[in-house]
Amino acid sequence: MTQPVLSHITLGALDLERATHFYDAVLGELGISRLKSGKGFAGWGVAGTAQFFLTLPFDGGSATPGNGVSVSFLALTREAVDRFWQTAMTHGGQDEGKPGLRPQYSPTYYAAYVRDTEGNKIAAVCHT
Repeated sequence: MTQPVLSHITLGALDLERATHFYDAVLGELGISRLKSGKGFAGWGVAGTAQFFLTLPFDGGSATPGNGVSVSFLALTREAVDRFWQTAMTHGGQDEGKPGLRPQYSPTYYAAYVRDTEGNKIAAVCHT
């Protein structure tokens, strides 16, 4: 049996409603839907399992993006990467790298990078 590397990823958000709206839209382009929400959090995933969460910071402090941190979501097609980036741009995201090949990573690494509404760096990546 192969064990997954990660259980889940959580990012902080101060404006959870705005961030949830952003992620509903951009992750929807990748076939990822919101599966959980509650007071102070929301979670997205596939096949009934939430693996990506947004939450209000538990300590009540500021939610700050990490320097050098990027969360990359798997896209099944290059067109999905393109839609992810365009949807992010129309929902308050900031461009951090338009869709395209990144041959420095691999010959088929096609990705787009954005900052979400809280300043976190995220990407959609297609490996085919």
